[in-house]
Amino acid sequence: MAETTTRYRERLWPSAVMFIITAVFLIPAVTLVLTPIDAAIALPGAIIVYAIVFAILASLSPTVRVENGMLTAGRAHIPVSLLGEPELIGREELRRAIGVDLDARAHLVVRGWIREGLRIPNLDAQDPAPYWIITSRKPQALAAALRAG
Repeated sequence: MAETTTRYRERLWPSAVMFIITAVFLIPAVTLVLTPIDAAIALPGAIIVYAIVFAILASLSPTVRVENGMLTAGRAHIPVSLLGEPELIGREELRRAIGVDLDARAHLVVRGWIREGLRIPNLDAQDPAPYWIITSRKPQALAAALRAG
């Protein structure tokens, strides 16, 4: 059986603040809507709605990993050997990179609650995406894993 070598793994979860803010706004709003219908189910119903939203946010959080010479970001994957030198991009650079400077063919795995990431050139001539942009809370570690990949 082949041994799996994982060099990097990160789940792009929303921050705890995002979950708290969602709870602070969603639970009172749903409680307010349900109270005229049935006050007894208002708070439990709001908590159930929040749990559903929490599950959706968690299930939509992609995983970024580098293992066995392959970069996987969400459902997409590419051999590390087909990638160029990763470029660290901070808050302002990221804003430009996914805004005015974006090539529409680029592959993006971006979450708005993560403010930094990498731009990775795609050297595969058969692939229309000129580069990948991936947000990460640990972009230096991801870049190091790609270099070692």
